[in-house]
Amino acid sequence: MHFVCLDLEGVLVPEIWIAFAERTGIAEFRRTTRDEPDYGKLMRWRLSLLRQHRLKLADIRGVVAGMGPLAGAKEFLDGLRSSYQVVILSDTFYEFADPLMAQLGRPTLMCNRLIVDDEGFLADYRLRQSEQKRQAVLALKRLNFRVIAAGDSYNDTGMLAAADAGFFIHPPPAIAEQFPQFAVHDDFAGLRRSIDAAAGRWN
Repeated sequence: MHFVCLDLEGVLVPEIWIAFAERTGIAEFRRTTRDEPDYGKLMRWRLSLLRQHRLKLADIRGVVAGMGPLAGAKEFLDGLRSSYQVVILSDTFYEFADPLMAQLGRPTLMCNRLIVDDEGFLADYRLRQSEQKRQAVLALKRLNFRVIAAGDSYNDTGMLAAADAGFFIHPPPAIAEQFPQFAVHDDFAGLRRSIDAAAGRWN
């Protein structure tokens, strides 16, 4: 049995923080893990920026509620789930990912938690586990599963390296150049072919 582990934002759905930047008109929110590999530093900066502009969890949820999956993502995911066990490993947060999960058919999602104060502001965040994507892949391998992983950014490279086969989809050119060991895909059809080819080597 094979597991396929996928990142969420930039892979199956648009980047939430970029959509939030566009909706609020605050360009600084466009900064993501594609730009800042230190996730802790990035989140502390986001929390400070939210507080500065008096933006609350409800404001983020309002943006997410109007978003949808990337073109072809639902069909790609449905096809994968007919052949493999699939889990989404993301650095997003349960508190605002739910509308997107509903549109994707509620795949299994492992991500993080937000700490919200009494006024609805984001006070802090709680990681499910340090390096949670990589650790999830290693845990599945300890259970004797073969693991194939795909992502698009710096924070996915640990997961891709730990998997039996790892691939990029939609990565920025600069990141792809830094990690040439991971084949790059520009569409779901090509990624599916690579996933099937990797799985076929172990059957």
